[in-house]
Amino acid sequence: MNKTILRLVVSLTFFAFVWSSNGTMFSRAAGKPRTSPGGAGGQATPAAGNTPLPGMPPLLDPANVYAADQANQLSPTVKNFPSRVYVPNSEGASVDVIDPKTYKIVDHFAVGKQPQHIVPAYDLKTLWVLDDMGNDLIKIDPATGKKGETVPVDDPYNLYFTPNGEYAIVVAEALHRLDFRDPQTMALKYSLHVPCSGVNHMDYTADGRTMLVSCEFDGKLLKVDVVSHKILGVLPLGAKLMPQDVRLSPDGKLFYVADMMANGVHVIDVARFAKIDFLATGKGAHGLLIGRDSKLLYVSNRGEGSISVVDLATRKIIDKWRIPNGGSPDMGGISADGKVIWLSGRYNAEVYAIDSSDGKLIARIAVGKGPHGLCVFPQPGRYSLGHTGLYR
Repeated sequence: MNKTILRLVVSLTFFAFVWSSNGTMFSRAAGKPRTSPGGAGGQATPAAGNTPLPGMPPLLDPANVYAADQANQLSPTVKNFPSRVYVPNSEGASVDVIDPKTYKIVDHFAVGKQPQHIVPAYDLKTLWVLDDMGNDLIKIDPATGKKGETVPVDDPYNLYFTPNGEYAIVVAEALHRLDFRDPQTMALKYSLHVPCSGVNHMDYTADGRTMLVSCEFDGKLLKVDVVSHKILGVLPLGAKLMPQDVRLSPDGKLFYVADMMANGVHVIDVARFAKIDFLATGKGAHGLLIGRDSKLLYVSNRGEGSISVVDLATRKIIDKWRIPNGGSPDMGGISADGKVIWLSGRYNAEVYAIDSSDGKLIARIAVGKGPHGLCVFPQPGRYSLGHTGLYR
């Protein structure tokens, strides 16, 4: 089926339940495709061992997978790059570039149809604009902030990289696939058909051998082996739920999974591949960010215009910050010094700069229509695992 037609069918199917209390949509205009993907389900196999994925750089601290992401620990590769916030406007077919020092737009350029996320490459030398409906990736040179060449790729809704840098993984949501590609040329190497609808976000275990993948439109999580490219298990959360962003805990023992319909965050035990807790953060829980000191988890509640703050040591919600006059906080990143949280306002055509210490709104910047997976760059970290800035 033509992808444009497929997404139209999907939009009409699930349009009825994606409205927030103030009348604006808080889910992507999409839902279950007509056909169900094939593939095996069943119980999870035992968790991956402690032997790291071959070729993966060793963790700086086995007790903290984010030890390389602390405040101002910029890689030599990026230390001279200008600090910018890159905003893909999904409904505006464009990218806005913000100077975080002045909170002003300093550049704007057109891209293809429905850009969803802007993703740092594994080696940190390139930013990729995911032109989902245009079926291509568009390079940005982070040394200059300028648009570069276009690379044809099927259905690039999201993009990740294996922890050893061997593959780029294009999350082809509408095609029900994870496409393993060359991280430089994006040539297809292997395609994994997934047994779920709406595959979209993921993160990796501390050893880099396993990835947890969320399936938005049928409420499932997948456990996938990085080396064999095989599905090790399927964890149903609930058919009417919508799992979104995924983030590993600093100690590597838990995955946090935001869920827009459950209005909170599922807590998944890595070793047992089982749900052990749930945190009711707020309506339309969507994006997850780990603070620079690895102590706090920030959850954007897109359906109610708020950000919940979770203490990772106690797994308790310790604060909730509401955006003045409402908003729709979605995906984003944290400044290199850890002081500012940047989030797109998906249904308000704006970007929010929020003080990470007290939740006060620093700036509200008007951008193009439908801002989605914005990228703060550069950020601390030795290499990128993808999405809008998932680093180790």
